[in-house]
Amino acid sequence: MLKILAIIVYFWNVENFFAPGEFPNHAWSKPRFYTKCNAVAKTLLLASDEMGALPDVVGFAEVGDATVLKALLGATPLRKLDYSFVHYDSPDRRGIDCALLYRRSRFRLLNSKPCHLYDSTGAVMPTRDILLAVLETRTGAGHDGAAAPDGRPDTLAVLVNHHPSKVGSASGERRGLAMSRLRFLADSLQAAGISRIIAVGDFNDEVVPAAGVAIGGREGSSPANPPGTIKFQGKWEQIDGCPLLEGLRAEERIFAPPCLLSRDSYGGEKPRRTFSGPRYLGGVSDHLPVMWKVYKN
Repeated sequence: MLKILAIIVYFWNVENFFAPGEFPNHAWSKPRFYTKCNAVAKTLLLASDEMGALPDVVGFAEVGDATVLKALLGATPLRKLDYSFVHYDSPDRRGIDCALLYRRSRFRLLNSKPCHLYDSTGAVMPTRDILLAVLETRTGAGHDGAAAPDGRPDTLAVLVNHHPSKVGSASGERRGLAMSRLRFLADSLQAAGISRIIAVGDFNDEVVPAAGVAIGGREGSSPANPPGTIKFQGKWEQIDGCPLLEGLRAEERIFAPPCLLSRDSYGGEKPRRTFSGPRYLGGVSDHLPVMWKVYKN
């Protein structure tokens, strides 16, 4: 049986979310950038209506740099809220990184770091790092106002992922190495005494949900209940999710408000992306967000 609600976690690949002037060969102006900032913020606020509270932890993929996050939290309605961010530049060739938002009223950031991926020779792979953040819940800051049973704050490790793409003959091997690295990091955290761990992200493969994840919102193919997070040639795929969950249980749903969708020439709806090649479409992302209500075991 699920116990006290601990947190609401949200992940979204926000598709090439660069600062103005930092998206080569694309007409990425300040007005278009701030339009996207406001759309991302609006979607987070809409998610609070869906889940009953604001997301406490937000993982992003495809963020260009810290400038983007400062604008998102400083020039949109999110400026009135209590989010802080964690971000590190990664060795990715496209210049995109993972990032994390967290609510200061709910958590204290204990430590964070970028975790490189390594190839079979031990060299750093030129791709996105796994972002690790260890958070401590503030006593009495739960959605139910309750402290941990022993009166002490809980510690939570969050791992934000964006694994290598399917481009290239060795892409499967690269993603296998990324998953191995993720499991190594989780084992290391547990050995260090951190028992509650959640890994979310874009894994560029169909996600096998962790054993503690209960799936919702996948039935059929209606916009309200899409069976995946991206759509290619009329087929939904679930490549964003939570394949690793330790010391917790979670209820998952894909978030698909009408403002994130457009008509699909293959039939039905699909995520409304920002660009198709160099052509500006005015959407937010080619991925849909995923949300979890996370409970203590």
